[in-house]
This record gives sequence, C-alpha cells and structure tokens, in this order.
Amino acid sequence: MPAVFVLIWSTGFIVAKFGLPYAPPLSFLVLRYALSIVCFLVWSRLARAAWPQGRGQWLHLGVTGVLMHAGYLGGVWVAVKGGMGAGLAALIIGLQPVLTALWLSWVGASGGAAGHGKVTPRQWLGLLLGLAGLLLVVARKFGSGSEVTALTLGCTVFALLSITTGTLYQKRFMQPTDVRTANTVQLMAALLVTLPFALLETEAIVWNASFVGALVWAALALTLGGSSLLYLLIQRGAATSVTSLLYLVPPTTAVMAWALFGEAITATTMVGMALTALGVSLVVRAARSSRA
Repeated sequence: MPAVFVLIWSTGFIVAKFGLPYAPPLSFLVLRYALSIVCFLVWSRLARAAWPQGRGQWLHLGVTGVLMHAGYLGGVWVAVKGGMGAGLAALIIGLQPVLTALWLSWVGASGGAAGHGKVTPRQWLGLLLGLAGLLLVVARKFGSGSEVTALTLGCTVFALLSITTGTLYQKRFMQPTDVRTANTVQLMAALLVTLPFALLETEAIVWNASFVGALVWAALALTLGGSSLLYLLIQRGAATSVTSLLYLVPPTTAVMAWALFGEAITATTMVGMALTALGVSLVVRAARSSRA
C-alpha cells in the first residue's frame, strides 16, 4: 500500500502540468472535488458503507478535509499556476516529515498529537538523510528567481502547514471510519471552502483533451486512490513513518518527468534518490521496531 500511494501521489505535479494551462487553479479543484464526491457517493451506496457516527466525527472530518484538501491542494495549485516550479514546490512540501518529527519530539513526552512518543535517534537520522536526498533531487530546480514571489512562496508554505497540521489532527482526533464516507465528508468540506474563492477567478476554462484527462485522473486516481490510501495509512501507522513516505514523491516525480517530458536525471539525482530511500527505510523500520 505505501508503494502504490507514492506512485499515485507523485503524479500530482504531472497532472498540474497537463491541466493548469487550461483552467484557473481553484476552479479546477472545485470540479475535481465535485466529481470525486459523486464517485464516492456511488461507491459508498453500492458498498453500503457506514457513515460516521456523531456530530463530533463529522466535525473532525470537516476540519481535516479543509486542511488536507482545500488548504494543501489550494496552496500548491495556486503557487504552481503563479509560476513556481514543480521541483521547488516539492522541496517545500517535502519538509513535512521534518515538521511532523519536530512537533512529535516537542509534545511526545506528554502523549503528543499522535500518541507515539518522541522521535527516536534512528528516525532522526532517517529524516535527515531523506531531507538531504530530497535537496539533491530538486537542487537543479533552483536558479530561476522569478519562481519565488511573495504569493507563490506564501501559498506553498501555507500548503505545507495545512497538510502537516491535517495529518497530525487526523491521527489525534479521528476514530476508525469507513474510508469512502470519510473522504466524502472531507471533500464536501473542501468544496464548501474553495467554491467562494473559485467564483472570484476570471480566467475561463478551456475544455480540451488535456484538461479533461487531467481532471479525470485527479479525481479518480489522486483523490479516490491517493487520498484514500493516505487516510488509511494515517489511520494505521505512526505519523512520522507515514509522512516520511512523502520524501519519495519528488524523486518518483523526477522519474515520471523523465519518462513523459524527457527531463534528464543526473548522477546527483540518482544519489539523492538513494539517500531518500535509505532515510525512509530507517524511519519505517524504527517505527515498526517500536511497535513490536
């Protein structure tokens, strides 16, 4: 399941490259949320999936939906539309495991947001190796100063804080819930928050094969597949080991960009990928040892 999640999640920036030239970012996301909600409703109906019980669970799902869908995706897509390169955006979002570890290390002694105690020295080593590998992979993306503006940087940092907070919040407050109905509630909350801002966008949507393909993939693969897997991984694993998987996203995206767009993979990139894989392995193995 983690391997499939990384593969699906890594297509996010590829989808942005295909879809954003033909639509404003928030309008694209509104259509994505709406299509995903319809698919989840049909899936939940056919499977007779149980809906969350109690007002509290609906509220917690709504909060995580706003953070992990509206906040995270909205921030990234606005930044990419504004000119920030996918590599630089991936680098900033890739700091999530470090923020998660710092938070858990600070509060872990008193029970913490995830309830798994402090981050171990082996996990810290893995996180630092993963960060070093991530920096190597995306270092070549730096240099075009026009990428970084107050808007693009602010939106990407907002996205980073949103997904980090959403992951910790879900791990702390969410009770086990059917992934189909849970995602439906989360997406409804994201749609309600995003729609008013999308209505302010003036750029028209160009309906062509590239846009429709990107929209369908974003709704079916990224949201139904990727978001569902992320929900299950957070539910079943420690927050540190789950977020460490996101270190693998930029290297995987680099391979996809090479295959689809002919972007070169340098020796530095290969070394970075190896460091990232080693770092994630250390984090996950340490987490499994602590639970054994």
